[in-house]
Amino acid sequence: MKRVIVESPYAGDVAANEAYARRALRDCLLRGEAPIASHLLYTQPGVLDDTIADERALGIEAGLVWGALAELTVVYADLGVSRGMLQGMQRAHDEGRELEVRLIGKVPA
Repeated sequence: MKRVIVESPYAGDVAANEAYARRALRDCLLRGEAPIASHLLYTQPGVLDDTIADERALGIEAGLVWGALAELTVVYADLGVSRGMLQGMQRAHDEGRELEVRLIGKVPA
């Protein structure tokens, strides 16, 4: 299994973005990959508050650190590309990690 960092939106319509990120994780798993979506993990109740700038920055950095162990960064772009996702894309580029953009379809309303 290839270790994969998942980049997808979080802020904004959090409920829709979380549903989309879960679909992205499933897509990776069904491709035989081992994904991590730190924005789903670190924003769990009692961990970090994404609406507090320092905590958001801490979560983004912690997720990016895991990238050093990944073989691939996948950007799920159906809902657009956020600033946090751009940071992840830049880190992948800087670390020489393969980057792939995928579309899986927007979450139904």
